[in-house]
Amino acid sequence: MRFDVITLLPELFAPFLEAGVARRAFADGLIDLKLWNPREFAEGNYRRVDDRPFGGGPGMVMLAEPLSRCLQAVRADRADAPGQAAPVVLFSPVGEVLHHAAVERWAASPGAILICGRYEGIDQRFIDAHVDAQISLGDFVLSGGEIAALALLDAVARLQPGVLHDAGSHQADSFNPAVDGLLDCPHYTRPEEWCGQRVPAELLSGHHAQIERWRRDRRLELTAQHRPDLIAAARADGLLSTPDEQLLARLTEAGAP
Repeated sequence: MRFDVITLLPELFAPFLEAGVARRAFADGLIDLKLWNPREFAEGNYRRVDDRPFGGGPGMVMLAEPLSRCLQAVRADRADAPGQAAPVVLFSPVGEVLHHAAVERWAASPGAILICGRYEGIDQRFIDAHVDAQISLGDFVLSGGEIAALALLDAVARLQPGVLHDAGSHQADSFNPAVDGLLDCPHYTRPEEWCGQRVPAELLSGHHAQIERWRRDRRLELTAQHRPDLIAAARADGLLSTPDEQLLARLTEAGAP
């Protein structure tokens, strides 16, 4: 798997590659990551990569030509087989909001070319000519696409075999459609009592079935309270058991949201 990132700030990626769990995916060669700066493909003494927008207005717009030249260099370096060219992905407010199912698709893919915009945006002609998909992290604006690219790379990296110490760790993650798509349950560790708060007795019981039921019930409660849309989706997919529905009915009767 290979990801190429076109960015004006490649230095932002160095700490990510050297720390944390995700670094294993890159250190072990599970993901090949290459960084490309479009400024190196700009002309003139100042290597200009932006200019004022036509029609006026604040800010600057990234030039299409340096990006296009940079993309051509990436394509040549990748030497993708005919018909298997890596998709070009732009991080943009108009894109599909990133979710777990999409991360799983990218994690199982050969990779992509990620475009990190800056300033007010990118000349639309480059987008129309070269971009295959657009991704958003949500309804807010960042200074550039680098944080979004790091988020995608981190989410993809932790799903690679061997990156997490426990191969089943991500199975219990929130939003995992392979399980039920619900939120994860609360977690506790030592000491058993902290600031007057005790660990729930079920987790100390040693009774595996009781522990699993407690965790399941807490997942249902949290999801019903904070993301009822996920409950509806799990119900539509037939992923809720009779005990699940009984608990949800009790929550509704008790006036829980």
